Amino acid sequence: MRIFRRPFGFSRRLLKVESCRITESESLIPLAWTSLIQKLSRAPIIFLLDQRKRFSTMPEIETNQRDSELFSPPSNVRGMTKLDRTAFKKKVTIPVLKVRKEIVSKLMRSLKRAALQRPGIKRVIEDPEDEGSRLIMLDPYKMISDDSFEKAELSILKQLNVNSHIAEYNLELTYENFKSEEILRAVLPEGQDVTSGFSRVGHIAHLNLRDHQLPFKHLIGQVMIDKNPGITSAVNKTSNIDSTFRNFQMEVLSGEENMTTKVRENSYTYEFDFSKVYWNPRLSTEHSRITELLKPGDVLFDVFAGVGPFAIPVAKKNCTVFANDLNPESHKWLSHNCKLNKVDQKVKVFNLDGKDFLQGPVREELMQQLGPLSQEKKHSVHIVMNLPAKAVEFLSALKSLLDGPPCSNEFLPIVHCYSFSKDANPAKDVQQRAGAVLGISLEACSSVHLVRNVAPNKEMLCITFQIPAAILYKNQTLNLENNEAPPLKRQKMGKAFSEEKTQIYSVT
Repeated sequence: MRIFRRPFGFSRRLLKVESCRITESESLIPLAWTSLIQKLSRAPIIFLLDQRKRFSTMPEIETNQRDSELFSPPSNVRGMTKLDRTAFKKKVTIPVLKVRKEIVSKLMRSLKRAALQRPGIKRVIEDPEDEGSRLIMLDPYKMISDDSFEKAELSILKQLNVNSHIAEYNLELTYENFKSEEILRAVLPEGQDVTSGFSRVGHIAHLNLRDHQLPFKHLIGQVMIDKNPGITSAVNKTSNIDSTFRNFQMEVLSGEENMTTKVRENSYTYEFDFSKVYWNPRLSTEHSRITELLKPGDVLFDVFAGVGPFAIPVAKKNCTVFANDLNPESHKWLSHNCKLNKVDQKVKVFNLDGKDFLQGPVREELMQQLGPLSQEKKHSVHIVMNLPAKAVEFLSALKSLLDGPPCSNEFLPIVHCYSFSKDANPAKDVQQRAGAVLGISLEACSSVHLVRNVAPNKEMLCITFQIPAAILYKNQTLNLENNEAPPLKRQKMGKAFSEEKTQIYSVT
């Protein structure tokens, strides 16, 4: 690579200089235009070049485009479907400052503004023509000429006896120097959406590619593996989540086909076969939120437990947990993860349909926990129903579930039921649908929490409420005004919705 010892010549390429001469006809310019010109003269996008009436406009978008062009892969990779890393070689001209190697560290602290800020490219390199010197890479859009240094920078250069002359350096960029988004933007058809994000599940990158990206799917998968340390497999979802076992079909785009992985979430370890069970890394905050609601000694019934992200943290709080999942694979890994996290003595695991679980083990345990003959100190009981596509339908299994005289209201089970909504008022929508299944009004006595935005105009929410005794017990009548459920305790549930505020919900 060669260094050219001449003034850096980016100014002619980057700035379009126009002449503006004020003529006698200026007085005929309308007042509005005069005002506009005055505003433009004060705008930060105008760079006065000298005392003459010359200026150049450099809007931020143009700067971004130029930066994208300079540090983007060569144009001949457009349309590539099989990754060829050697095709990404490109030479660019970068401004450099020559300095003595012994002052580099001290000088770099004062040149943060001027130095090149580009991941993957060293800011200081050896001078191929002088062993005792180093070359500091400078930002090509800030350091246009020798006059681009600010006063403070010039002062430190003078103190350290450094010549402020800027030279050029021919830098060769390779595949390793480009970000995944830059590579994909260069390869995919111009103007198309670029996939640079994914869900990470252990060593697996899980993508949801769009139709226009499918011809490039294997290249995209390999790029994701190359650019993300620890990722050794990239998969694409090829079907919607199955509402029975909550898994989906996937295609391995690149890398190893081993789907058995290990993840860490909120200090707990989970192992599972990602191709056969449900796991969503975006729910870690929600798992923590529910866990924090329970106190030692409380009881949790996890109706759709998956591989244990609710059950295991709650069991670690010295709670009693009954965890169920219909998917045999989820049941297997749930049992495995309970042992892995040393809570298998606190968690009873079931492999049943959700309705059978509620009307079987849950009913039996509630009869013991809430029955009048129970001698044990009563603790809070929580029922988590995390199957957003269908969980609301399973609320019907709670109707007339228990026999005998009802327990005190304070010990009635608290339900956390998840659901999707595309309604303009998603909180009210979920309250009304859950209430319709139970035959009561929940709008003034439940809290609705926004878990996450799943897709445009589609939200995932959690409605929390206490089951009325008249619903939970047989041969009871609703004696509450307007058939409403009992009010929630604020200290347990956090912020509940009032009738006037059902459109406001907390976001994680």
